[in-house]
Amino acid sequence: MKNHVELRHLLHSEPELSGGERGTANTLLHYLQHHKPDSLISGIAGHGILAVYQGELPGQTILLRCDMDALPIDEKSNLTYRSRNKDISHKCGHDGHMAIMCGVAKELSTARPSRGTVALLFQPEEETGQGAFKVISELPLKPDICFALHNLPGFPLASIVTKEGAFAGASAGLIINLKGQSSHAAEPQEGISPAPAVASLISLFTELTKVPEGVMATLTHISIGKEAFGTSPGDATLMVTLRALTSRQMKKLTDQVSLNISEIASKNNLNFTTEWREEFPATNNAAIPNSIVEQTANELGYKVITTEKAFSWSEDFGHFTAKYTGALFGLGAGINHPPLHSPDYDFEDRLIPVGVAMFMGIIERFLKE
Repeated sequence: MKNHVELRHLLHSEPELSGGERGTANTLLHYLQHHKPDSLISGIAGHGILAVYQGELPGQTILLRCDMDALPIDEKSNLTYRSRNKDISHKCGHDGHMAIMCGVAKELSTARPSRGTVALLFQPEEETGQGAFKVISELPLKPDICFALHNLPGFPLASIVTKEGAFAGASAGLIINLKGQSSHAAEPQEGISPAPAVASLISLFTELTKVPEGVMATLTHISIGKEAFGTSPGDATLMVTLRALTSRQMKKLTDQVSLNISEIASKNNLNFTTEWREEFPATNNAAIPNSIVEQTANELGYKVITTEKAFSWSEDFGHFTAKYTGALFGLGAGINHPPLHSPDYDFEDRLIPVGVAMFMGIIERFLKE
């Protein structure tokens, strides 16, 4: 591999969904073996990889984490390195995040830290919120501090975006199944239709969305009955994504929604079940690691942008910041760069050396101090 842009393009062309990152892991292992970590562990929580570089003197352990998985989005572009896998593509930039971490591995292979331990974690299943939770239970070491980054379209190119405290919000997917009784469409009174309850739930979730406060309820799917004119429906399914800026807000929101669903179902004589999926805790940046990020960026000459409130999107790095001292920071991808998860998004290659420089600066600053 001539350079990390080529590596990024290779990873981009071979995307894999959450939990299925086998080929991605093989590509990474082949690269990392050539950059001689003191230990290289694969198969963590599925396809996760940990590359560990030891300093000459004892010291603290710093963990840097990147994500590996792609999204179920079909890439329709003219890129020479476009996705070869139908309906799957790297539209969140995890290919770039992995290339940055490989760049850090290359730097560490020729200039190990003077003291302490640097652990580079390539984490699977970020998009489902499950990867970090699984990986933490299988980590063979305990970090004293941890860091991660994410590219952020809409911010000046190569700017560093930070915020102490809540940086990225909490979210959870909720599936609601309503069960009544079908009947002839000419005799709806003989059945128990979930339609009134569905209407009430739509109204509920619309009312719950309070964007200035960061609380959101987004209906993503509704189905009711079958495709027939002669039958009054007997069941319905709704899927909704709930979001809040803090874990405390999220707990209050989920408790409120659970109570409302129960009341609406009872009022309409319906049985119901609920199932929670893809739960992301809020990502909270501790003061010390957040300060290290800002000091490193200033020292390297990058513009530091401090946001006023947490982002409404979620990152499963929140599992790490809930257990360890840590910080997640953003790399500005450009003011007019296509947004994350959009069909025309592609990672900005000029961010690779910026990310490598930031991580190397963070390593030096923390282990030295």
